Amino acid sequence: MKIDCVGGGPASLYLAVLIKLQQPDHEVTVHERRPAGARHGWGVTYWPDLLEDLYAHDPESARLIEEQSVRWQGGFAHVGDRTTAHDGDPGHAIARHRLRTVLADRARSLGVRLEFGKEIGSSTDLPDAHLVVAGDGAHSRLRTEHAAPLGTRVTTGANRFIWLGTTRVLTAFTFAFVETEHGWIWCYAYGFSAEHSTCVVECSAATWAALGFDRLDRSEALRLLEKLFADLLEGHELLDGRGSPDGRESPGRGNPESHGSRESHGSHGSRESPAQWQAFPTVTNASWSYGNLALIGDAAHTTHYSIGAGTTLALRDAMSLARALRTATAPSELPAALAAYERERKQALLSVQSAARHSAQWYENLPRYMGLEPHQMFALLGQRHSPLLPHVPPQLYFHVDRAVGRLQVLRWLKQRLGPRLARTLQSRHGAERSGSRTG
Repeated sequence: MKIDCVGGGPASLYLAVLIKLQQPDHEVTVHERRPAGARHGWGVTYWPDLLEDLYAHDPESARLIEEQSVRWQGGFAHVGDRTTAHDGDPGHAIARHRLRTVLADRARSLGVRLEFGKEIGSSTDLPDAHLVVAGDGAHSRLRTEHAAPLGTRVTTGANRFIWLGTTRVLTAFTFAFVETEHGWIWCYAYGFSAEHSTCVVECSAATWAALGFDRLDRSEALRLLEKLFADLLEGHELLDGRGSPDGRESPGRGNPESHGSRESHGSHGSRESPAQWQAFPTVTNASWSYGNLALIGDAAHTTHYSIGAGTTLALRDAMSLARALRTATAPSELPAALAAYERERKQALLSVQSAARHSAQWYENLPRYMGLEPHQMFALLGQRHSPLLPHVPPQLYFHVDRAVGRLQVLRWLKQRLGPRLARTLQSRHGAERSGSRTG
C-alpha cells in the first residue's frame, strides 16, 4: 500500500518507522512543510514507561533517544521568596529537534521517503495514496477540510501562555510563581540538554493585558519576563521561537508540542511583532478517520501542556495505528483497522484527558490556592488532576489528603509488618512460657 504521512513531527516519523519495520513492502512518505534542517521548538518531556514502550517497538531508535536525553527527578516550587522541594518520579527530556532527527534518520534508513518544503493543504494533493495520515498538528489543515464529518471541536483555554527557552540549565522540574500588581504570573521550566531549558510562561488573560503583553514587541516582552523571573533565571536570558536551541534562526514558534499553527504576525509599523502568546486549543474529534484520512497526535486530540504528555501520546498513537495496520494487507481492510485504532486510543485517552482538563482548570483558578503555605500549595499542585479539588476548600483538602495518606501508610505497615510482629511476639511468648515451666 501507499501511505502518506503529512507533518514531520514525532508521530508521523515514528509511525513511518513502525510501518516499515513490520511491512517493508509498503511505500511510505512523510511530508514536512518546513525545509530540511530547519530547527524549531525547545525540549519535550517523557517518562520511563514510554521509554520501555519505545524499546519494545524499536530498540534502535529507543537507544538513540535515551542517549540524547537528560534525566531528572523531583522538582522545586518557588513562590515569591520561598522555595519548596518535592521528591517526584524520574523523568526525561530531549530537544525536540534531536528527537525528530533520530526518528527521521531511522525512517530514512528503513526506506521511508522524506519530502521537505512542500505544503500539503488537502488530501486531494495526494491522489494516489491508499492512506493519508494527518499528523500536522492542532490546527491541521487536512482535518479542518473534513471538520464536519469528523466532528471536530476546538475550545480554547482562558489563560495565555508562551513557550520559551532559556540558557539556564535546570536539573529538576521547576515551578516559579511571581505576584505582580496585576496578578500572578508563573512558569514551568526543565532542562533538556547541557545548554538549554524549556520555560513555559502562563498567566490569566487579565494579567497578560494589564502587564502589556498584548502590546509589547518580542524584545520588550522577553526583557520584562526576564525581570519578573530574575530569581529563577539567575542572570540567564530567555529565548523565543525566533531562535533555535543551537542559536540559529528558526521558522515557527518555540512550542515543542508544535501545534501546527500558522501564525500571522500583523503589522506594527517599524516595531517588531508582539511576542507570540496563545490560548491553549483543546481539540477533540468524534471520529478519527474519514474515507482514507486518519488523524494522529495533536490533529486527533490535544492535552494541556501542564501534564507534559503531548509527545508521549503522539508516539503511542503511532504505536497503536501501526499495530492496527498490521492486519490490513489490502486497502479494502483499512476501515476496520482504522476503527480498531480509534477504539483503542480513545479508551486509553479517557483518564489522561480528564487529568489535563482538571490541570488546566487548576491554573485558571490559581489565586484560589496562593493563600496557602508554599508546601501546601505545592502539594495541591500535585493533586491538580483531582475532580474533587475544585469543590473542596483548599486547606481542608490538604489536611484530609494528608490524613488519608497517613492512613494508607498505617495500612501498609499493618499489612507488611503485622504478620512479622505477630510471629515475633508469638515466638517470644512461647519462649517465656517454656522458661517458666523449666524454672
